Amino acid sequence: MIPMQTILRVDSSARKTGSASRALTDKLLEALFPEVSDKQIITRDLADGIGMYTEAWVEGTFTPVDARTEQHQYALSESDIIVEELKRADILILGAPMYNFNIGASLKAWIDMIARAGVTFRYTEDGPIGLVTGVKTYIVFASGGSPLGSDLDFGTKYLKHFLAFIGITDVTIVASEDDIKTAQLDLTQAA
Repeated sequence: MIPMQTILRVDSSARKTGSASRALTDKLLEALFPEVSDKQIITRDLADGIGMYTEAWVEGTFTPVDARTEQHQYALSESDIIVEELKRADILILGAPMYNFNIGASLKAWIDMIARAGVTFRYTEDGPIGLVTGVKTYIVFASGGSPLGSDLDFGTKYLKHFLAFIGITDVTIVASEDDIKTAQLDLTQAA
């Protein structure tokens, strides 16, 4: 029996009904974590809106915490919550539909809110080091016809690169029910 962990589910489809990525994410959760309770899932639905970084946000990220103005604190407040959600997660499930050959703007904004020097990554003499480690991640990919990994798929390549940049390297891409079965088998074998 696999111990229950905290799951962060991020949906980025603009469609709340009729979304292929949301339907596949539901199936993935049912298949891999049939006994999970709502208390164990943190849900971030980007269709509900997400802020964009601003000049105050950027200034705030480079200002020591004790020297931040109220404007900095306000600009960073949503980002602080989103980063905390990620840091609490043992498992990350990203619903990532393809829009115009890449991820949607809301998922890119979520990434921008997470990319925080000194918080989710740090710079060293040898290059950046990710500070978010030990998070098993599933990217639930829906493309509407552009094959996963094809020359037209810029989204999954970008997501894997960004996740590795912040320290998340255990990434499985799920684009079909067959991929769910493979992930389920991998999870069973890892137990």
